[in-house]
Amino acid sequence: MKTRIKFSKCGSMRFVGHLDVMRYFQKAFRRAQIPVSYSQGFSPHQLMSFSSPLGIGLSSDGEYMDLTLDQVEDADRIVEQMNEQMNEEIRVRNLTILKDDARPSMAMLAACDYMIAAAQDTTSFLEQSSITIRKKTNRLEKEVDIRDNIYHLSTGLEQLQGHTGMKYEESCLEGSAYRPLLYMQLTAGSVVNIKPELVLEAMAAFAGDTFSFLDVQIHRLEMY
Repeated sequence: MKTRIKFSKCGSMRFVGHLDVMRYFQKAFRRAQIPVSYSQGFSPHQLMSFSSPLGIGLSSDGEYMDLTLDQVEDADRIVEQMNEQMNEEIRVRNLTILKDDARPSMAMLAACDYMIAAAQDTTSFLEQSSITIRKKTNRLEKEVDIRDNIYHLSTGLEQLQGHTGMKYEESCLEGSAYRPLLYMQLTAGSVVNIKPELVLEAMAAFAGDTFSFLDVQIHRLEMY
């Protein structure tokens, strides 16, 4: 039975890499005695996959994982069982039962919402007809125009709530140190994936500054 899990990842857990997060869930499923389905063959493994894993240092309220279960009698109870085995900085929000022919979440991903603690002027930046950045891949580095991949970019909590329907207080971030000043909605997925760091680097270059990842806090709100 195909299911999709939504979970949050905050606090010190944002410094845990994707592979360790995957192992974390695998162990939590075993401790909680969740009926996870396994692959067939010489080395069976749990049938699970993640949609656009977070980079190191990023936190999130909207992470997704596809998980195949042998059976689901009570989705809410399974969520409770999972959270009983996890710490407070990574929590399962809900579990949705999918149709047998449902596509993987990564294949369906189109955009992501972010809120970012970084003071920037967005008005003049978005007035540019093109926004060119140097994007690196495993084999090469090339210039890419990302203007059409920035669906929305604004400042202020009111803009954030208007576009996402989420109040800042509902986020898993806490404390004035994480008060967001920027809201971004960017293209995401297996074909084109624009990371917020690329946009921040372009904004810093436009303002004549140098971007430093240590000067910002990036938080993913939701995937679409």
